[in-house]
Amino acid sequence: MARFKPSGLVLAAMAGGLLMLGAGFAIPEMAGGAGPRATAGSATAAPAAIGGPFKLASSKGGVLTDQDLKGAPFAIFFGFTHCPEICPTSLWEMSESLKRLGPEADKLKVLFVTVDPERDTPEILARYLQSFDPRIIGLSGTQKEMEAAAKAYRVYWRKVPTSDGDYTMDHTALIYLMDSKGAYEGFIAYKDDEATRDRKLRALLAKSAGPS
Repeated sequence: MARFKPSGLVLAAMAGGLLMLGAGFAIPEMAGGAGPRATAGSATAAPAAIGGPFKLASSKGGVLTDQDLKGAPFAIFFGFTHCPEICPTSLWEMSESLKRLGPEADKLKVLFVTVDPERDTPEILARYLQSFDPRIIGLSGTQKEMEAAAKAYRVYWRKVPTSDGDYTMDHTALIYLMDSKGAYEGFIAYKDDEATRDRKLRALLAKSAGPS
């Protein structure tokens, strides 16, 4: 499967995500880094708070909360099943990374949270994710539950009407990497190549396997 060529919509979504993270924060380059920090002009360089409590319906059945993830590192990505490029590309690339990680991949949780719960029910997510690694978990919920999760991860999203009366979604294109305690460790960017993606995931797994 060839990598999709970013379109204007993709670039807009990427810019939106970077704007959300970039509003007062610098972007770390790799998992295991220091995390977003206040930029010049701020007297203190306190790490940004990314991540937080959530409770969402799982494509695997039942509900999944942040507490269920304690003890295992995880990667979390926000998107939607009607996404033309970013989401299928990111999910396919993550599926390939999981394959290359081998048995180590079983220690990592991968979550795909919809920003379009109006259309993406847990059942729709389950069917959509059949095209990718079966370990990837889809998460949905009420609009309020989705918004709470997205805000916790500083995710940008916006409903965009289309000329045919339908709509699409702009959204952050970053995959957030969280350690086994639920703390932010970095992110995978849409532009990251295969080697960089794998390196960041291995760094996340290695740190999470270390002494607590």
